[in-house]
Amino acid sequence: MQVSPVSAAEGRTRHEVARLLLEQGPMTAVVVAEQLGISPTAVRRHLDALVADGEAETRDAPRRGPRGRGRPAKFFLLTEPGRARFGHAYDDLAVSAIRFLAEHAGPEAVRAFAESRVDALVGPHRSAITGSSDPVERAEALATALTREGYAASTRQVGVPAGPGQNVGAQLCQHHCPVAHVAAEFPQLCEAETEAFARLLGTHVQRLATIARGDNACTTHVPVGTSGTPALPEPDSTRPSGATGTAAATQPARASQGRTARIPNGGKPA
Repeated sequence: MQVSPVSAAEGRTRHEVARLLLEQGPMTAVVVAEQLGISPTAVRRHLDALVADGEAETRDAPRRGPRGRGRPAKFFLLTEPGRARFGHAYDDLAVSAIRFLAEHAGPEAVRAFAESRVDALVGPHRSAITGSSDPVERAEALATALTREGYAASTRQVGVPAGPGQNVGAQLCQHHCPVAHVAAEFPQLCEAETEAFARLLGTHVQRLATIARGDNACTTHVPVGTSGTPALPEPDSTRPSGATGTAAATQPARASQGRTARIPNGGKPA
C-alpha cells in the first residue's frame, strides 16, 4: 500500500520530535516547537501520538516561583520503546563480548557460556517437557516453552509410517531467533541448543536448518522408533555436523533396528 505524501511528512516530523527528545532529554511542547520551528499545536499532536503509542511519557515540570493559574507545564521524554525506534547495538555488544571471551579464555569458555545460556532458557520448563515419555509429545511441550521465550516455535509430524505403531518423527521449527546475529559468528550457541534438545527429548536429534545460516526457520528433526520408542543415537549424533553448528538436510541417524525413513520433503523446514 502506497503511503500518501501527507502521511510520509507526518511520519518524518514525528521522528524529528522523537529525535529531539532523545538528544536533549525531557522537554516541554513549547520548547520542542521552538527547536523545530513548527507550531505548538502541531507538536502537541505528535507528542500525544507518541504517548498513545507508548513511545513517550510525561512528567510535571519543576515549579519555579509561585504557581500561576492553569495546568502545570509537562515535560515529555522517551520511553524504552521510543528509544528502540532509533535502534540498539545489543547484538554488536554481545558479539564483542563473546569475542573477548574467546580471545582471553579460549573456545571452551565460549562453549561453557553457550551451555549455560541454553540451560537458563529451557531449565524452567524442564518438568513440563519431560512429563511424557514420547519424544514427539516432548517436542510439542518444548515448542510451547520456546514460544514463551520468544522463539515462535511449532511442531509438525513428518514421514510416512512404515507400518502399524510406527512414527517417523516430528520437526521442531523455531520461526524466530533473538540471537541469530550472534549465532552466525558463534555456532556454539546452536550446538549447545541442539544438544540440550536431545537431552530433553530423550532421543538423538538432527538440526536441519538455522536462521543464523540464512534459512527461514531453525528446524530440528526429532526421530522416534517403533511404537514411539526413542531411536538409539549413533556416537556424537546429538552434535550438529560441521563447524557451523547446523547439519545439512540428511537422513536421520541409524536406529538400533534399521534406518528410519527419509523425510519426504528432503529435510526442508516445515
